[in-house]
Amino acid sequence: MIAPLKRRLAGLHADHRRIALGAARVAFFLLMGKAVGAVKEMAVAYRYGVSDAVDAYQFTLTIANWLPVTLVGACSVVLIPALVRSRQGEPALHGRFLGELQAWAWALGAAAAVLLGLAWPMVLDVAGQGLSPAVRDMSLLLILGFAPAAFFTIWTGLGAARLRAHERHINTLLDSVPALAILVCVLAAPAGAGILPLLWGTLLGYAIQAVWQDALARRADRVPMRPRLSRHAPQWSSLAAAAGIMLVGQLAMSFVGPIDQYTAAGLGANANATLGYAARLLSLMIGLGAASVGRAALPVLADIQARGDAAHARAMALKWSFVLLALGACVVLAGWWLAPWLVSLLFERGAFTAQDTIAVAHVLRWGMLQLPFYFGVLILVQLLASQNRYGWMAAIAVLNFGLKAWMNTVLAPSMGAAGIMLATALMYALSYVCYLGLAWRVRPSGEAP
Repeated sequence: MIAPLKRRLAGLHADHRRIALGAARVAFFLLMGKAVGAVKEMAVAYRYGVSDAVDAYQFTLTIANWLPVTLVGACSVVLIPALVRSRQGEPALHGRFLGELQAWAWALGAAAAVLLGLAWPMVLDVAGQGLSPAVRDMSLLLILGFAPAAFFTIWTGLGAARLRAHERHINTLLDSVPALAILVCVLAAPAGAGILPLLWGTLLGYAIQAVWQDALARRADRVPMRPRLSRHAPQWSSLAAAAGIMLVGQLAMSFVGPIDQYTAAGLGANANATLGYAARLLSLMIGLGAASVGRAALPVLADIQARGDAAHARAMALKWSFVLLALGACVVLAGWWLAPWLVSLLFERGAFTAQDTIAVAHVLRWGMLQLPFYFGVLILVQLLASQNRYGWMAAIAVLNFGLKAWMNTVLAPSMGAAGIMLATALMYALSYVCYLGLAWRVRPSGEAP
């Protein structure tokens, strides 16, 4: 059995092998990282259950992460292909570009941290109207850790893009550092510490991750760089315009998390916590499935595009997409049956009761319907990014958000948190149809990005 598998892998095109090997490394690192995350979630469930503390943590985490994650998401998609092209040029210019990127990442991170800290009471008034007074007070305390974490999130995003441009995926393992720090703080804290372990674990974890990842990125780049707040490197000419277009789409999609929290906050006590537990289990499935291939594919596809072989990149992406779509369908079939067992295995202990397991498993089942479409679309997103088709990507993102926002208002009142998950599945189904149509159509040579 092993010998035929080796022969089959040996017969793959070299670029398919690059994606497959990169995906295997990412999946391995993700598995290790998600294991740490799962243990952290078990510790949080044991200590806090489905409670006001978890409501406050989930609400603050989602809303506070919105701005830095949006900036990182918009820039990473265009930055990785730009870094692939830049490192193939003159080392001195590449080093200058990296230094300017570093300075701008620090400036954006500092601005995001200050903005979050100052605006959080207003955010609670607008987005947290359905939260209880106790949850609002906890959130005001948690933001003292989450606001500085925004600075480290943006710094980490730049380091991750630099490593992925070299097809190095150790950053995936380092994504588990915040979860590990929270786990240590939750287990080490004495009884009566309240939400302080969540605050300090989050802040310390993001800080360690950012510094560690920056050191690894510097070692991978191997060019001298000095941070400077300027834009004199020639790479900025194409990067800035592309990032602006992507930011429009990323802003639209970035509202999905906050709008889910806002919708859940209006459904009653602990709906945010129930939705959060289900979402974290889904992230485990997504990470071990499509995310590993998606992270590995972008630098490879960008390199193929730079070689001028667009037809090969398109054919590769379509093959991977169909395989991942089928894989996602299989995961749904198995996961629908296993959902109560998975929730019970991970969470049902301490303050997390059997009744909580039933509620989270119900929401999880509906959330799993998004997996085939998410799995299938992720590789197509990387294809269009490698082709610089950012205008189309932004338009699809705006369309996706419109459907998601509408479906939340239709489904959540009748289905509760499960309706929020079903709305997400419908959004990804629309996204897959749009991206597949664009990928199937050969791009005209004169089409603008």
